[in-house]
Formats: sequence, C-alpha cells, structure tokens
Amino acid sequence: MAFSLKQLSSKAEVDAVIKTTLDKVLVLRFGRASDVACMQLDDILDKAQEKMARMAEIYTVDVDAVPIYVHYFDISLIPATVFFFNAQHMKVDYGKVSLLQAQAKYAHTALCAATFCVFSKRSETPDHTKFIGAFKKTQDFIDLVEVILRGALHGKVMVTSPIDPRNVPKYDLVYKNI
Repeated sequence: MAFSLKQLSSKAEVDAVIKTTLDKVLVLRFGRASDVACMQLDDILDKAQEKMARMAEIYTVDVDAVPIYVHYFDISLIPATVFFFNAQHMKVDYGKVSLLQAQAKYAHTALCAATFCVFSKRSETPDHTKFIGAFKKTQDFIDLVEVILRGALHGKVMVTSPIDPRNVPKYDLVYKNI
C-alpha cells in the first residue's frame, strides 16, 4: 500500500469526503491493503496523485471497515474504483461487447441450470458504476479522470472511457440459483 494515499476507515469519513469534495473528481479505491491487485492499483494511484492534485482527490477505503458501502456499490471483486464529482456518482462506459461475440464465447460451454450468464441485446461492460481491477498504466487512469472531469463540468453523469478496451480488465457476471 502506498503510504501517501489518504485512507478512510468509517462510513462517516466516506460520507464527509463525498459531501465536501467540490470541483474535483473524487476517487475512492475499495479494497484491502494486503491484496496484491490493490497494491498494484495503489502504486498507480500514488504515481498519479501529484500530477492530478488540481483535478482529483484520491482515497483508499478498506472493504472490511465500511461494509455498508461495499453492499451499496455491490463490490464483490476488489480492487473496485468509484468516481464522484460534487457528490454525484459518476458512471463510465468502458466499452461494448456485441451479443454475437458473447454468444460465440459461450457457445461451446455447457451451462448448468443453476449457473448462467445474462446478456442483453446490447451487452456493454457489465458495470458502469465502478472500475474493477487495476489500471494497466498510470496514463490510463489519468486519462479516465480527465474525461470524467470534463464530462462532469458539462453536466454529464455518464462518460465514455478513453481507455483502450484491451486494457480494461474483463470479467463476467455470473448469477447463481436465480
């Protein structure tokens, strides 16, 4: 864990930071300090922090210390990075996957009745509310925060990611016992 990143350890602290961070992008990294992927992401966030001091505030949040937000943001994989601007939760479209690509990917897989994947007609990235995993490059993170800031300043709540889709970690939403 990078020691220069600020840490939040209670719901009250997270609430206060969300409410008081104005005219900057608020970046909350949910995870555990001992997790390898979180350490990789913390290193990237630490490198970017000084460069982005005028446009973003970056905090780490331990998932074990603030379970109410883990539940609220539906964080099941860590690290998960959530973005805010002036107390507004910002959403990001990280790319699209066509239904045909999704069907081709799973055509050879025998899915049991209790476990299956759900795809819509326009299957985009599974989650717009958070970035799951570590960024591949520091510049990817900086570019994303810049796009979020520009979009937020123009009144947008959802922006399109500038990150190359090959650099966005892939995962599938799998629902069990539905």
